[in-house]
Amino acid sequence: MHSENVSPSTPKLHFQLSIPIPTRDSLYYYSDGNTVLLVENTLFKVHRSALTKEKSTFESMFSLDSDLRSSTCSTTNNSGVTVGPEGESDDNPIRLHGDSADEFRSLLWALYALPHELEGAMTAKAISLKLFNLARITHKYEFRATENWALDKLKTIYMRPVHSHIDDAEGPNLVQLTELASLCEQRDLLDAATARWKRLIVSGKDVALAIGMAERLNLRSLLGLAYHAMLLQGREVWDTDPLLTRTHRIRLLSGHYALGRLGERLPNEPPLLQHHPRCTGSVQVRCNQAWAGLWRSTLDMGKHGLPLQYADVIGKMMLGESTLKALIEREIPTHGLLDAMPWCKENALVATAGKLKETQESLADYFIDVA
Repeated sequence: MHSENVSPSTPKLHFQLSIPIPTRDSLYYYSDGNTVLLVENTLFKVHRSALTKEKSTFESMFSLDSDLRSSTCSTTNNSGVTVGPEGESDDNPIRLHGDSADEFRSLLWALYALPHELEGAMTAKAISLKLFNLARITHKYEFRATENWALDKLKTIYMRPVHSHIDDAEGPNLVQLTELASLCEQRDLLDAATARWKRLIVSGKDVALAIGMAERLNLRSLLGLAYHAMLLQGREVWDTDPLLTRTHRIRLLSGHYALGRLGERLPNEPPLLQHHPRCTGSVQVRCNQAWAGLWRSTLDMGKHGLPLQYADVIGKMMLGESTLKALIEREIPTHGLLDAMPWCKENALVATAGKLKETQESLADYFIDVA
């Protein structure tokens, strides 16, 4: 074998790895601070007393640091220069991994600001993003009181009526907000985020995005609704949406089959009817028979009232519920369907609404992988 000879005249290529130099934060680098921290590529110099106001992770971190100082007083950096203990200089800062500089800046804003400054900031345009960053980082480092405060403020913003100006482009997106609510186990905020997802899904927007997010966070009711909405958009959409995986498409096919079969069985499976106290004995027997016929007839009338897809069980049940309500309120001819159940008509409507809700909440169970 002959090795390849490189001519002495061949220019040698020198590669130099460019490492950005950390910069001091313009707001939170205090000359009288006693602790330097590096977050991403930003240096913060703050007071340890500020970071230990609450029983947070920093308290135990600094306690461990004090123990280490007793065994070593200096260290050597990558350039061979001897520097002081960690956190005492820019050359040897405490490094926080997994945080963004904006998140840490939001934490310091909350720790250093005066009460009236915090409340006054609630009207700022980008406050929702600052509160979002604050809630994330306080959850991580266990600033419980500050975390609860930030989450309460976010709830105030995102639980306003839908027409309020809340979807600011500078704020967190809906995926981030939902992930935060799930991470912090904040039910009210999660419900507010879920309500926004449902409005998007009903309008046909971001359905595949909702499927992925709901699967990741195990939000079952939202997952079922998103899968059902994607099902109704048709296979042409499934096959071209880049956010849908092969597994998603298999589950959609499975859901189409399972819901179609449910739709075929449903007219013969009326939900349980809670009878009026006066409906007893043989009267109740006739009432049950009438209810079975009424349930079957309303689903059939609803089906013929508006053409629906084979697997659109929810649409069929919603039309059936509307038809039953119109019969009870005499908006359409009853044709004797209600004669045998004089006291249980309203209970029939309650049973129908309950069955619809039960089916909606269990939709995700129909979209499963086939063996």
